[in-house]
Amino acid sequence: MRLKDRVCIITGGGRGLGRDMALAFSREGAHIVVSGTTESAINSTAAEIRANGHQAIAIKCDVSDEAAIESMVATSLNEFGNIDVLVNNAGIIGPTANVTEIKREDWDQTIAVNLTGAFLCAKAVLPLMAERRQGKIINIASVAGHKGYPLRSPYSVSKWGMIGLSQTLAAEWGRFNIQVNTISPGPVRGDRMDEVIRRRAAQSDRPIEDVTRDYTLRLALERFVEPDHVAATAVFLASSESDSITGEVIMVSSGFGLS
Repeated sequence: MRLKDRVCIITGGGRGLGRDMALAFSREGAHIVVSGTTESAINSTAAEIRANGHQAIAIKCDVSDEAAIESMVATSLNEFGNIDVLVNNAGIIGPTANVTEIKREDWDQTIAVNLTGAFLCAKAVLPLMAERRQGKIINIASVAGHKGYPLRSPYSVSKWGMIGLSQTLAAEWGRFNIQVNTISPGPVRGDRMDEVIRRRAAQSDRPIEDVTRDYTLRLALERFVEPDHVAATAVFLASSESDSITGEVIMVSSGFGLS
């Protein structure tokens, strides 16, 4: 069990990729803090982990709220005693529109959740990790953080920023034996990607099938990424097997951009 007794906070852990990572981490022996804004979802994930014989708690937390993050960290420490791994996965799709049609409040919200939230969570746990001279932070970015992404500017900018944040934290905190890395998934099969495609199809007045084909044509494997493949990469980065890896970006993208 590669993560036996390690305490892992996973933001956005109630559904989708966050849920998959929470379950994968627990199967490797980790104690899981499932964080998110939808109580029913985080409670369900935590209950499933406990039903499988592992430890988990659910904490409602809006990562754009610094006080809420501080409370989440305090509760995690009270329950498990330390924090070994932080997975910054919480994120929203943001608006699907041309820049001139995007409202300022929608831009601000996307940056606040997707990027500022990761900064605030890292800020809260880094001193604790530095004191113990060990820790892992895994930031979930996207292939949208590597190339321009028409109609999704706030989302793309937030993911570009996530990569810069990761590399900066890796440089700052490496002397404390803290590794900070980024996973950039391509289009991941599931409800979230279905919604992304639906919104893009509506905005561009095109059939969903055509928009789906646009995505798959950019993938060398000609298929969307399986969520458990991203989760397996996160498990590796959270384990001692990655102790000499920091400041890196790992693409789990089905060969995005190669075709």
